[in-house]
Amino acid sequence: MSISSEHKPLRKQVTGSLHTLSPIVELSVGGEMYTTTLSTLKKHPGSKLAEMFTGQPKLRTDSEGRFFIDRPGTYFKYILEYLRSNQVPTQCIQDVYKEALFYDIEPLIKQLEDSPQIFGELVARKQFLARVPNYSENIELMIRIARAEAVASRQSSVIVCVVRTEEDAARCQDALNSLDMDKKSVVKFGPWKAVPSISDLLDCIQMDVEAKGYKITVQPHVAEKGFRFKSQDFFYKFLFTWW
Repeated sequence: MSISSEHKPLRKQVTGSLHTLSPIVELSVGGEMYTTTLSTLKKHPGSKLAEMFTGQPKLRTDSEGRFFIDRPGTYFKYILEYLRSNQVPTQCIQDVYKEALFYDIEPLIKQLEDSPQIFGELVARKQFLARVPNYSENIELMIRIARAEAVASRQSSVIVCVVRTEEDAARCQDALNSLDMDKKSVVKFGPWKAVPSISDLLDCIQMDVEAKGYKITVQPHVAEKGFRFKSQDFFYKFLFTWW
């Protein structure tokens, strides 16, 4: 039997109700091919994945009649393995978690959130950053400043002021005013009410900027006139390397 004729019945079934489908289903997930059963895909009735294969067709098909899902195919094997055997993946945790969220497979989402990788990111780091005012906006501001200063340069730098307490913020104000008079842009983080230290926040900033594809290094900002304290206590230079 040729390949084309093998898939003709599937093409015909796609035009009708999914209730008439064969219990064996062929999928193309981002170009990766999978074969599984309809019952496996519908194992968790409340999930988006089960909804795709319930009632009227909600998916497109490729040239061979396979159902097409426009998601990264590499990680679907972990989703499928969980549906088949309840095996929680131990590899590519962050990426599988994103796919579990997309397919809305609640039991898998909860089990992944208990893993050290996801727990640390969601419960520890993100809960801390949620207490740092305007954190995400400041990250974007840093990137805009660095890009604006990158013209005809291999590197550009952004001065960052990090203050953990209101008292530290007050101590830094004269220095911030001095930098402003010198027309130097400064991105200020803090204060915040949480256990993590300034060095912890600096690590978070570096992680999140690098996650956007930028190559950066961090160093203390060299003190200049007008600073009444050690500048490295609160001021840092983020160096962006472009090429």
